Amino acid sequence: MSLPDADTPSEHWRYARHLESLAAVPGGNAEAEAEVVTAVLGDPDRVMAEAAVVTHLDRRAVGLLADDGFTVWARAMSGVLAGRPFPERRLREWSLLKAVTRGEAWSAAELTGASDWCQRTAVRLLGSYEALELLAADARTRRVRNAAADRLRRGTVA
Repeated sequence: MSLPDADTPSEHWRYARHLESLAAVPGGNAEAEAEVVTAVLGDPDRVMAEAAVVTHLDRRAVGLLADDGFTVWARAMSGVLAGRPFPERRLREWSLLKAVTRGEAWSAAELTGASDWCQRTAVRLLGSYEALELLAADARTRRVRNAAADRLRRGTVA
């Protein structure tokens, strides 16, 4: 990272530093990662800190969707995210995406009630015909319904 510019707000630099510290935690060490997440969430700018943590959750979770370590990681993260609705919801939605990816139990109500972000991510990442068919019919937005229908038409589903 380059040196801070006098015109750049300090929260921008702290956000970048938080992302660097989160990315530096070795994968597979959920306890160490939870400690760094806790430290980031201690930043006085709650909104910025939570945004950094959610960005990190997105980066880490996408790599863990098909990994057996997801459950341990999610459990460690849920312990430090308690009482923070936005990061908690994002972790729950990643857990839903993991369940669909791995053929575990999930419900249509969970997926159709998920955020627009979750539904867009599901269309982009999931290979479940059942999930894409559900989203093509009942997603919250036309954008997601069309994208799911397009994936089904193109046959890019497992």
